[in-house]
Amino acid sequence: MLSPKITPNNSLVNNILTLRYDPSQKSILPRINPNNFKNTTPSLDQIEYLIEKSLKKIKNKPPKIAIALSGGIDSTLALFFLKKFFPDSKIEAISIKFANSIDESQTAGEITKYFDVNHHIIHVDNYLEELPRAISIVKMPFWDLHWYYVAKKARTLAKYIATGDGGDEIFGGYTFRYKKFLSLVKPDSKPLQKVKAYIECHERDSVPDQLELFGTRSTFSWEDIYNILLPYFDNSLPSIDQVFLADYNGKLLYNFSLVSKRLNDSFKLSTITPLISKELMSYTMEVSHSFKYDEKNDLGKLLLRKLLSKYNLNHLVSNQKLGFSVNTMNLWESHGHRLSNEYLRDSRVVSDGWINQKWVSKYLDKENLNVRYVNKFLGILALELWYRLFVTKEIKPTLRLN
Repeated sequence: MLSPKITPNNSLVNNILTLRYDPSQKSILPRINPNNFKNTTPSLDQIEYLIEKSLKKIKNKPPKIAIALSGGIDSTLALFFLKKFFPDSKIEAISIKFANSIDESQTAGEITKYFDVNHHIIHVDNYLEELPRAISIVKMPFWDLHWYYVAKKARTLAKYIATGDGGDEIFGGYTFRYKKFLSLVKPDSKPLQKVKAYIECHERDSVPDQLELFGTRSTFSWEDIYNILLPYFDNSLPSIDQVFLADYNGKLLYNFSLVSKRLNDSFKLSTITPLISKELMSYTMEVSHSFKYDEKNDLGKLLLRKLLSKYNLNHLVSNQKLGFSVNTMNLWESHGHRLSNEYLRDSRVVSDGWINQKWVSKYLDKENLNVRYVNKFLGILALELWYRLFVTKEIKPTLRLN
């Protein structure tokens, strides 16, 4: 059931279409600040102890546990600890195979064979088909809601769903952004310069003419966006720790964790997140960045890799970052462009002044559209659906985007 009519505001519309999160939301995880960083030397045994301590809080041993398995470091370690701590539980691994995208289910399949657990592959042809239902649950205008398919499948297998969430933000997994950011900043770079470099490293979150995208009702300004990020870079932390601070207090708090929590709750699933217990986060944030990210070799998650090596599991995963992701360019060609035409030609967010019609008309049918603009149109499509669900209330969650 949908909540009462929602009144959209500048903060939500501008932030989500520029940062892909809105910090005015109430987070379920604690915020961190520069004082959380202590430059300490970590103990691998302590990290392992804290992971297992978080699992001990599950008092009743679950007969079945579903786990989202991408084939990467985080989910592989989560699976290892589940098997170690719940040896009598039946583990049901879930992977997603998106149409015309990189197929990571094969890597995940090898991992499930190694651990001797069941493997379920979800085949998703039209990533956007059930987007109205997913948005109705998370109550936010996000388009990248792959977790909906994971939770929907997990509900049929178990009452618990485990994930490796938090590994990127806490242990340093976004190496492709770290390298670019460090190449853009200098030792004497001002906080605002660092903010702009950080935004440039998230190029798919915005477009070069972002200012022209919004309508008059949005009153968008880059200064408002900069002010959200400035506290993370206006401090004495090393540049890479400032990025860790911004990453944690950004999408993890106000997108990823909220989305998974609301979807899991909707499907009546209890969540197991070994890598983001409060104690583990507190301990790991104090650790020197040199134990998380190797700048010379552009390698992240060093501590998690050591855990893999300790148990001879490093051969199961590659150095390449994995995760459930759809090829947005192929999605645009197969479904996204057609659906955007259907819903944005007579758009409610345009007619009500949130989005600029000229910007939509300029790019919607443009050939060889850049991936940044494709992502932005998918974001506007999600906003339009959210608007019609919660504001004008003219569509229902059961609507399928065929």
